[in-house]
Amino acid sequence: MTDTERRLRRAIIDKCRWMNANGLNQGTSGNISVRLGGTMLITPSATPYEALTPAMIAAMPIDGKYGSWKGPLAPSSEWRFHLDIMKARPDVGGIVHTHATYSTVLAITRKEIPACHYMIAAFGGTNIRVADYARFGSKELSEHALKALENRTACLLANHGMIATGASLDKAMWLTVELETIARQYYLALVIGGPVLLSDAEIVETAEAFGSYGVKDRPAKSARKNSTALCR
Repeated sequence: MTDTERRLRRAIIDKCRWMNANGLNQGTSGNISVRLGGTMLITPSATPYEALTPAMIAAMPIDGKYGSWKGPLAPSSEWRFHLDIMKARPDVGGIVHTHATYSTVLAITRKEIPACHYMIAAFGGTNIRVADYARFGSKELSEHALKALENRTACLLANHGMIATGASLDKAMWLTVELETIARQYYLALVIGGPVLLSDAEIVETAEAFGSYGVKDRPAKSARKNSTALCR
């Protein structure tokens, strides 16, 4: 096992424990995967996060024999949508699935999240869709999730929970937090009369602005003294 693989396996465990400690998931209902070259590393099925060790993380080939795996424990029962997303979306390096409370409340009522907050732009469009219902672990659920994730970084799963994706595990977990936050805000806005929605043009403007804030690559030495730090 390389140092990179060991680090990613440990990161999966750390994120699993973190999301439970912070109320983003309960028990072993959530699952996490990470891309490592042509391999997907994924949490094992029905194993308490506190008991996980790096060696217990399952490894699945992304383009090899479909559904095959290596490790002492079988992969998560939701391995299909993790693997299918990895196969269909080369931009995705990390996937987080949870049963976060407010996201799941909206999923249970099958309410997509509209443009109630400018941060909806972080998910690739003007809404967060709800994937059609199918039994957990099924090929049908995977197909529904892929459809709901077209041109999006996250979706809700009807009567189930949510999925967030990112170029890295850190980005996927960041979007998980953002999704649950917006789900809670939208739910509370519905309680007091309903949100005022932003227009498509306002969301496009926000998405364009996202490209010019945050941590940037270090500028060339000659230009550093004239650079301006951008922060949120």
